[in-house]
Amino acid sequence: MVQVNDPLPDGISSTETSPNEQHDVEKTKDLDGAGAPELAEMQELRKGLQQRHIQMIALAGTIGTGLFLGSGRALANAGPAGILMGYTFMGILISGVTLSIGELSSLVPLSGGVIRPAAYFVDPAFSFAQGWNVTYQYLISIPAEISAASIIVQYWITINNAIWVTVFSAVLFASNLFLVRIYGEVEFTLAILKICLIIGMNIMGLVITAGGGPNHKPIGFKFWHNPGPFVQYLGVPGSLGQFMGFWTVFVNAAYAYSSVETISMAAAETYAPRRNIPKAAKRVFVRVGLFYGKSCLAVGNANDPMLLRSTGTAAQSPFLIAAERAGISVVPHIINALVLSSAWSSGNSTLLSGSRILFGLAREGQAPRFLARTSRWGVPYMGVLAIGVWMALGYMSVSSTAATVFTWLQDLVACAQIMSWLVICTTYLRFYYAMKKQGIPRSRLPWAAPLQPYAAWITLISLAIILLTGGYTTFIHGHWSTETFISAYLDIGIFASLYFGYKIWYRTKIVSLEESPVARFVEIAENDPDPPEPPRSKWSRINFLWG
Repeated sequence: MVQVNDPLPDGISSTETSPNEQHDVEKTKDLDGAGAPELAEMQELRKGLQQRHIQMIALAGTIGTGLFLGSGRALANAGPAGILMGYTFMGILISGVTLSIGELSSLVPLSGGVIRPAAYFVDPAFSFAQGWNVTYQYLISIPAEISAASIIVQYWITINNAIWVTVFSAVLFASNLFLVRIYGEVEFTLAILKICLIIGMNIMGLVITAGGGPNHKPIGFKFWHNPGPFVQYLGVPGSLGQFMGFWTVFVNAAYAYSSVETISMAAAETYAPRRNIPKAAKRVFVRVGLFYGKSCLAVGNANDPMLLRSTGTAAQSPFLIAAERAGISVVPHIINALVLSSAWSSGNSTLLSGSRILFGLAREGQAPRFLARTSRWGVPYMGVLAIGVWMALGYMSVSSTAATVFTWLQDLVACAQIMSWLVICTTYLRFYYAMKKQGIPRSRLPWAAPLQPYAAWITLISLAIILLTGGYTTFIHGHWSTETFISAYLDIGIFASLYFGYKIWYRTKIVSLEESPVARFVEIAENDPDPPEPPRSKWSRINFLWG
């Protein structure tokens, strides 16, 4: 297993790096004779992602099919007020995640996000469990997005889903096997399209609400009065039924907000990570909250027959329903096309993150060594192939409706995502209290996130409650569902098995606060700062997306 003071691996020459990367290597190497843990990765992985790339990738990863398609089920279960409150509350909680991972990754900018810091600050077994848990999450996330893409295409034409699964899989492979900069530019462009889509839908929702649609019928808050702001979930009367419906939104919201931590997944391939990752962490929450909050206000009637009817296509999207009910004939096709690019973009981002996680696990000796191989372009191609082959799960939509498969995979991904967020908060808190125990002031960090440790504690406790109660409906008499029970609690068993299995086999110990290598990483950051930030242009001062 790689330790924090390991030397460079044999066979890796510093002459293979670019001048800027070589300068970074020499600076870090001066710390002592051993070199820093990120040295080898700085040489093997090309720094092809700039500030605008990682910020827009993070934003693109959080705006996807969870909002455009998954919100239909949330609206039907909770009503317009329930979905607005659920998405807003989950957005507040994930701010604690982004602040925590942003501070950690600015200090320890390694590939794989929180997986490597978990080994250094918590327990190698904790890192192993998280690494393979996230790998499992990504293995099912990609076919979920491919299934979603099949749902969207069926809005126009109904043919064998195997064709679309094959086409989307091939394109995903192509964009991830070449230069990471190409990936960054593709995601940057698609993220802009997503933002244009959300802005357009919000404007459309405002116009329809005010009666500016072709039918000239003002809606206002009509559906908040009839049938009402909440739904009596499972037919349970009164406030209890309404609260039960509201509580079901959290699983949908978790899927919708999944991948907010992608700002750290490719940290080793990011220019000036100690500066740019915190920028992304600070801005993502504000932008996502703004987009999601306004979008949830645009959804309509929770009792709409089109919403409740299982069509198996994108016709169940509340945004398409709103446009069609208003008599708009062209806009639904435009929305559907952009949502299709959104589904592909989410799969693209997931494939990048999953391959970097496998690369990090292989570097730590927790995955087969061949997964750490990189191509001539500095891309961990074996990790891309290992994750990508699981796209074949998308072929399940051939025998079942794509919408049904998407729902199954969505619930599995949501619970795995909540577990990942719990790991991030736990790792951060161990890191925070290790600094406090060793008397290291937070002013020495590259970036000290605000509201800590309170944000991490609130998020940790709240998400733990949501995870444990995610399948509560199965315990209500007459409402048992094997599918719901498995999707809600399978990941808890997977994570526990990975953690305790590794811990027993290798006899690992929890890293004590006194022995935590916080001081070493702080020293590395102080001696290897990012290059000075270039002067800001007038455009960057008004560009709230990535400037």
